Amino acid sequence: MIHALVAGGGIGGLATALALARAGHRVTVLERQDAFTDIGAGIQIAPNGFHALHRLGVGRAVRDRAVLVDELRLRDAATGRTLVALPVGGRYRQRFGDPYAVVHRRDLHTPLLTACRAAEAVELVAGAGVRRFEQDAERVTVTTADGRSFTGDLLVGADGIRSTVRAQLLGDGPPRPCGHTIYRTLVPMERVPRALRRNAVTLWAGPGRHVVHYPVAGGSCLNLAAVVDDGATEAVSGRPAGRDAVLRRFADLAPVPGSLLRLGEDWREWVLCDRDPVDVWTRGRVTLLGDAAHPMLQYAAQGACQALEDAVVLGDLLADSPTADAPHRLERYNAARRERTGRVQLLSRETGTGLYHPAGDAARARDALLRPLDEDALHDRVAWLHSTPARAGARDGGG
Repeated sequence: MIHALVAGGGIGGLATALALARAGHRVTVLERQDAFTDIGAGIQIAPNGFHALHRLGVGRAVRDRAVLVDELRLRDAATGRTLVALPVGGRYRQRFGDPYAVVHRRDLHTPLLTACRAAEAVELVAGAGVRRFEQDAERVTVTTADGRSFTGDLLVGADGIRSTVRAQLLGDGPPRPCGHTIYRTLVPMERVPRALRRNAVTLWAGPGRHVVHYPVAGGSCLNLAAVVDDGATEAVSGRPAGRDAVLRRFADLAPVPGSLLRLGEDWREWVLCDRDPVDVWTRGRVTLLGDAAHPMLQYAAQGACQALEDAVVLGDLLADSPTADAPHRLERYNAARRERTGRVQLLSRETGTGLYHPAGDAARARDALLRPLDEDALHDRVAWLHSTPARAGARDGGG
């Protein structure tokens, strides 16, 4: 039996703990915060994410908390016209085996946390942020910020985009601000006009900016996000933003997105960051997972799904591994995941610039490309992304 140390108790870290525990190993999860909580707003879960959740035994629990989406809509933020609509109802669900859904972040984190707490093989340690690690041929020892030491057979850095494990493992500096600022808020659904209370993800695209909204928390709130390409270079995370300042930055929108933004009150802002894809994020008995390995912009809505896929693949590859073979299995995990995750990282960048933010001739070219696509063609376009990777395996029947 392997004893794995996992840095980070977010979605990726808890999913890793479940995957390794279900593979027969012992896991200690080290979380820097004083409690295992996850803040944030909405998350989109495509079928590939649900496939991974089923493998982890929590697919039904997440689905019960989710809002199942009927359509993904791209609309013009200036004119209000629909540019393209991707149906994700009956035919989509039949093809991909699961729904497309949206959840509040806690509605994904809580079922993973509950399952970890119920697993005898998983130990959860809060207030234990990993500061550094040392490894030799047989083991890894981590030192936490408060001076404690933990020793195991391997270490998984699932500690997010500003991973301390990555900083020591790869030494490649901080993540790259992409020059986009995102403002987020939640609006009680009773304040939203009834005509806009649809089970859809709607994105309003405009030159250098976009707005996206969808229901979360069982449909009780509208998740609302507004992004502007402002060349921001300072890494900001969750800073309060004034309502009037947000409205000024999006003053020229069509009536519907403009009216939705005026409903927002408690706004917070982030400067979006990512990294270039890398081929190697494993050395010896230490590897990375999720945003620590391949942080991506939100524009393909795949960050959480890719972390879940990582966890399942890692669990599969370590299922029958003796401790001596762990470094080789970690290399296989890295090799199995780098091409797909790198492709999603680049797609996420391209989507922001080419699909959501173009102007003038570039926007007209986008519209001409989208106009002839029917439902089948749209499903074909996303098939590589929303389908289960080969190693994700069979479902647990929890859907």
